[in-house]
Amino acid sequence: MGEEGMTSDVQQKAAKTSPKLTVLPLIALIFYEVSGGPFGVEDSVKAGGGPLLSLLGFLIFPLIWSIPEALITAELATSFPENGGYVIWISSAFGPFWGFQEGFWKWLSGVLDNALYPVLFLDYLKHSLPIFNLLIARIPALLGITGALTYLNYRGLHIVGFSAVSLLVFSLCPFVVMGILSIPRIKPRRWLVVDFKKVDWRGYFNSMFWNLNYWDKASTLAGEVENPSKTFPKALLGAVVLVVSSYLIPLLAGTGGLTSLSSEWSDGYFAEVGMLIGGFWLKWWIQAASAMSNLGLFEAEMSGDAFQLLGMSEMGMLPAIFASRSKYGTPTLSILCSATGVIFLSWMSFQEILEFLNFLYAIGMLLEFAAFIKLRIKKPDLHRPYKVPLQTFGVTMLCLLPAVLLVLVMCLASLRTFIVSGGVIIVGFLLYPVLVHAKDRKWTQFDIEQPTSPSDTRQESHSAVSEMYPGVDEASVSLLSDLSSTTQPDQEACVSENEELLKTE
Repeated sequence: MGEEGMTSDVQQKAAKTSPKLTVLPLIALIFYEVSGGPFGVEDSVKAGGGPLLSLLGFLIFPLIWSIPEALITAELATSFPENGGYVIWISSAFGPFWGFQEGFWKWLSGVLDNALYPVLFLDYLKHSLPIFNLLIARIPALLGITGALTYLNYRGLHIVGFSAVSLLVFSLCPFVVMGILSIPRIKPRRWLVVDFKKVDWRGYFNSMFWNLNYWDKASTLAGEVENPSKTFPKALLGAVVLVVSSYLIPLLAGTGGLTSLSSEWSDGYFAEVGMLIGGFWLKWWIQAASAMSNLGLFEAEMSGDAFQLLGMSEMGMLPAIFASRSKYGTPTLSILCSATGVIFLSWMSFQEILEFLNFLYAIGMLLEFAAFIKLRIKKPDLHRPYKVPLQTFGVTMLCLLPAVLLVLVMCLASLRTFIVSGGVIIVGFLLYPVLVHAKDRKWTQFDIEQPTSPSDTRQESHSAVSEMYPGVDEASVSLLSDLSSTTQPDQEACVSENEELLKTE
């Protein structure tokens, strides 16, 4: 017992002393969790039968999808600033069973997504180093890249955050240069080209959805963010502007500055665009930026996946070992688990991974929208440091168009995707009772207490102060609650202190 307590103290100390994420690193992490730059958007021109649908898509989709998801994430992440993010939201709205399902779907979707990036990294390198076309060189390289990036995650989230800032600057600079150089070549009529006979609607919507999703992923790191109530809304706003700009500027430059067939626009085509607009030096810069961007995408995704497992462990959904932290404050086993999943899934093709992860992500997001509305109804008094400025009917309408888009993406999926995703859902349904049984039988150690959000604790503190000082006005009570939450490292201490005072009276 003493040894367990000592281990717990060490882990808590590591968690508290590890540096927290501030606005700029969080913007970079959100950017890489959602986008990583314009690499991969070329398919939207090909699938859209020309530039018009691609440009319209990246103008309209952020309005009906990205901004609503970012607003919902800002409200719920600041209301529940704990590691685990959407797992906590769903559990609070619908109970732990559905919280676990959400976590299982989203974690698997994230690992599938992360399996793409080491492969894409080598795909860019093989143009200059053909040896990576050979399995004898490719397999060790994949293992080496995954291992090195996993170690970087292990060393600390603040290192990952500032690495993401550096990678972001390096990855976007060549496209800013390309945009400037393309200005004399721009002919706006080229943007209006579309051939509806060549439109591949499944590929188009999957491309749009994949390039603009995962805004909620950063919520799984909420416990590692400094002053989340102020940091999250600012970071999400900055990331939305950055992501949309990083897509539109290169697309406007490439499609408006050159005459090209839509069939030529496939993965890696921006390097050719850079060569035609600026020369070989710009092509090589874009190729290097593409390769480095994949590293940033990998780091951001793995951080989110690992801290999600940590949050689920702290809630008692997974064995306590998943919450164990290294001396750097990172969840060691959770990181290793995510890395293992990446290695085993990297054999799948790009399109297979894309469809599977989009389908699982869509199911999870429908549950998140439902939880958002349910919490507005079920917990109207929940402390919300940031609140979407709409009433219940308004937020329902806010979720309606994104929900329709999610259903559309799911309906366009192949039969194979339906079958595999159905199997994953069944596994999740069976895994939860097995873990509950293991917890009841004490086969392994689980955390017993489930974390409550500081927002709930603050409400309890607020009520206690109101009872202690019945003659004090509401504003003063709120001020007393705020002071108690900022002057004590553990907010629960404030609640228990107030309860003791009430008993003595």
